[in-house]
Amino acid sequence: MGNKINSYRDLIVWQKGLELSYLLYEITRSFPQEEKFGLISQIRRAAVSVPSNIAEGQARHRKKEFIQYLYIAKGSLAELDTQCLIARRLGYVEEPQIKPVFLHIDELQRMLYSLIEKLGVAK
Repeated sequence: MGNKINSYRDLIVWQKGLELSYLLYEITRSFPQEEKFGLISQIRRAAVSVPSNIAEGQARHRKKEFIQYLYIAKGSLAELDTQCLIARRLGYVEEPQIKPVFLHIDELQRMLYSLIEKLGVAK
């Protein structure tokens, strides 16, 4: 992290997490109404959890805590991946619509792993 980070808003990984949240809110609008308190709610909570945990971890200003919150964000991405696979299998979303979500998830997983590695090495 060569550039000075003044806020979590400066982190590209946080910005991309927000993009993923917006994308999933949009996609889940077309899910069946009976999923309002089921899959829709779970997907939205997990999606919001990603940038939220990145923000909370960075705001704590302790490297060890930041890394812990980045791992929580990674866990939320794994939840999202699973939930989106279920939604696809149930026919709530078509492959062309969900493919960008999976690409976002993969990219964010790599970015979080890289950030965790950099923070862990830079004692």
